[in-house]
Amino acid sequence: MESLRQGLRDHLRPRAPGVTQRTSLPRHCPRYLVLTGGDLVATGAGDEYWAEPNLPSTFKHELLTRYVPMFTGMTGSRAQGHRVVFLDGYAGRGRYGNGSAGSPERIMQMAEHQHRTVGLTCASYFVEQDPTSANDLAGVVAEYTRRGVPAHVRDTNVDSVLEEVLTSAHGHPLFLFLDPTGYGLPYQRLVDILAGPRSSIWPPTELLLNFSLEAVRRTGGHVSSPQGNENSMRRLDDAVGGDWWREVFRSHGVTDDAVRHVSEGFARRLSTATGMHVISVPVRRAPGHKPLYHLVFGTRSQHGLWLFGDSVARAMQKWWDTLERIDSAFDPDALFTVTEAIRPDLATVENRAVPVIAEQLAGLLDQVPSFTTVNHTLAVFGDFYGQVRDSTVRTAVKRLYDASRTSCDGKRVKPHQLVVTRPRLHRASAHPRQVS
Repeated sequence: MESLRQGLRDHLRPRAPGVTQRTSLPRHCPRYLVLTGGDLVATGAGDEYWAEPNLPSTFKHELLTRYVPMFTGMTGSRAQGHRVVFLDGYAGRGRYGNGSAGSPERIMQMAEHQHRTVGLTCASYFVEQDPTSANDLAGVVAEYTRRGVPAHVRDTNVDSVLEEVLTSAHGHPLFLFLDPTGYGLPYQRLVDILAGPRSSIWPPTELLLNFSLEAVRRTGGHVSSPQGNENSMRRLDDAVGGDWWREVFRSHGVTDDAVRHVSEGFARRLSTATGMHVISVPVRRAPGHKPLYHLVFGTRSQHGLWLFGDSVARAMQKWWDTLERIDSAFDPDALFTVTEAIRPDLATVENRAVPVIAEQLAGLLDQVPSFTTVNHTLAVFGDFYGQVRDSTVRTAVKRLYDASRTSCDGKRVKPHQLVVTRPRLHRASAHPRQVS
């Protein structure tokens, strides 16, 4: 039986996830990365979408549920009044027809829990332009505001609410979640905020947005068409910050390469214009399919980079768990599911990552006598960023320690807090020079 499973795995397994690094900037400069893994599913947001959570929602919700509480907890503990602001610019109905929590309700559940347990206040703004969805959303939000959770519904477009949100967030950490089904906030409006009033390291601003590859692909078809729609092309101009993308489609045609170049160009420009690290996570209809959109994450914090990568890896496992349950329910009498056959085994991936990450740590030690892991997130994880949990770094450090290649034994602190030193430097010795 196991040989049959392995045969299916070898035949069906999609390309192994990884990271494509598209820039050679020094490691302390902002970077953009496009993850090449992430077999996720995307659909529209109509009545069928809101009947129950689907696979893209599983990943998105798990990512938000894992990462946002870490952002609010770490930044809110230092913030004035322990207050953080969250904006969901395309919030939808807040709750699915089967009673499952949508992203707004999950954020309010988090806010209620953190206020009760650590005294943190997360003030949320939920924007939904569709009247029916906004009405449903208002009912869900009212349940939480009656219990003291600070949350606001705005039944308009997100652009018209931004000034209110920025005023509310003045002096406080801010997280922007922008998840439209097509084109969202204009690029220049986004840059004006992130490179303007929200350009400082503190209070921090972070971003997670949906960049639609389907919309790019559709609009790209207008470039060389005699019936090309100029209005449609101008909407993409607004979304990506100019008409530079048109030459990409003239050169490459409506191809996967053209769409990839546009998405990478968007990430690169956003990183350069805002001074943020930008990470793109592809979302697919099914394992092995073309990406339909990217979830684009922006941060100025190495801690943010570290925790987001760990959250992506863990959210991917939740997605595979859900897909496997769906397969099992579809054919309960099957000996094993197709998902089980093609699913990347996390333990195997992490075992493969350990020696690679260990050598990357050793490479950093060739450059400096000592460093803290979190200060070099992308150099530490390399191609395994977003694929493996951060505990893999601890295992890699222990591997170096056992080989007498570092004085750090990988114990006592969290993986991102490990101080890796050359073997001739003892941890108890005078403070070594560290690279931040």
